[in-house]
Amino acid sequence: MRDAVKTAYGGPVPDMPDPIAEAHRQWSGRWPEHADRMAAVTSVMRAQQLLLSRIEAVLKPHGLTFAAYEALRLLAFARTGTLPMGKMGNRLMVHPASVTNVIGRLERRGLVGRRPSPDDRRVVLATITPAGRDLAEEATLALNESGFGIAGLPAAEAADVTTALRRVRLATGDLER
Repeated sequence: MRDAVKTAYGGPVPDMPDPIAEAHRQWSGRWPEHADRMAAVTSVMRAQQLLLSRIEAVLKPHGLTFAAYEALRLLAFARTGTLPMGKMGNRLMVHPASVTNVIGRLERRGLVGRRPSPDDRRVVLATITPAGRDLAEEATLALNESGFGIAGLPAAEAADVTTALRRVRLATGDLER
């Protein structure tokens, strides 16, 4: 409901309480030892929704989702423009089936090619095409110009967010210490 109200008026509704702050207040009364962690997780999840929406809006005119953009950008960064699909899944931190689906869609658009590795036919290689490389550059320029959806956040604060979230990633076992 809040999103519909926000969209209709072009901004947040004045005097509308922050739902996460209200949840924190309620949690504090019942489970005070868990309130801060609940609010932290809920805040991250809401920020993810907001940022993904902004990023997807920037990428939409280029016909890309964020997942497709990440795959193209990863291939464009590769020295040869080619990577094993399994390695792509590891670097993108997604399930192999997700990589297969994204690469399949990019391949149908002529942005990526797929072929078996000449060294190991069990390995499938994805290669960015010139059209894919051009699109990755165009989309990167658009994302850079948009400030990745957080242009209003000073660079130093963005770095602080990255540092804080790295600690979360360490605490959840995503990274080794």
